Amino acid sequence: MPLREEFEQQGNWLFRRRSWLPVVVLYPLAGVLMVAYPEATYDHITSPTWGIVCLLVGLLGLAVRALTIGCTPGGTSGRNTDEGQVAETLNETGIYSVVRHPLYLGNFLMWLGLFMILGVWWFVALCTLAYWLYYERIMYAEEEFLRRTYSARYEAWASRTPAFVPRLTGWQPALLEFSWRNVMKREYNGLFAMVVSFVLINAISHLLVDKRFYIDPLWQLVLAVGAVIFLVLRTLKKNTQLLEVPGR
Repeated sequence: MPLREEFEQQGNWLFRRRSWLPVVVLYPLAGVLMVAYPEATYDHITSPTWGIVCLLVGLLGLAVRALTIGCTPGGTSGRNTDEGQVAETLNETGIYSVVRHPLYLGNFLMWLGLFMILGVWWFVALCTLAYWLYYERIMYAEEEFLRRTYSARYEAWASRTPAFVPRLTGWQPALLEFSWRNVMKREYNGLFAMVVSFVLINAISHLLVDKRFYIDPLWQLVLAVGAVIFLVLRTLKKNTQLLEVPGR
């Protein structure tokens, strides 16, 4: 099989498993690192200042995703599903005017906060490389689909818009108004998963070093706030129409 078709096939395979495959690879690796270097990682994991820095990096990633989702209509590039690629229209405005894959940029920043919390630079570098190799195939598959679907229009957009590192000078306002309801409907799971991951890392570090179950006050507060947000938004989504936005 030619490399072009092989890369696209691999990208589609990885895309369908993107919600769990990185988790089953990176979380055990982080666990091994914490067991191998319990004291070194403990100092960073239990530092409130470092914890806030890492949490802010993760929240920055969530903000990038929110900026993307808040202005994205349904049935467009950027709203792909596990069943396949979706692109009734091509997103070229808003955040898509400065970066072609803003959702994956947001995902990376959310993961980066978790990579950083351990305080081991080579682990951050290794995970960053792994992330790039994984999502490079996914981005390739998506762009091949867009190339076939939109041809010259896609080529023009891709030629002026970076794939992953934003170029802010090309900003064009989004066609749709920003919708907080759309963001809240779609992003509460990702927020809570990130919060729980930070809390688990903190608790495991205490178990390894202090030999007791304990969560630092910072992460107790973050967990409480995250749990309230999760429960409220999940209830609203499941039992009401308050978060529904026509065309989103």
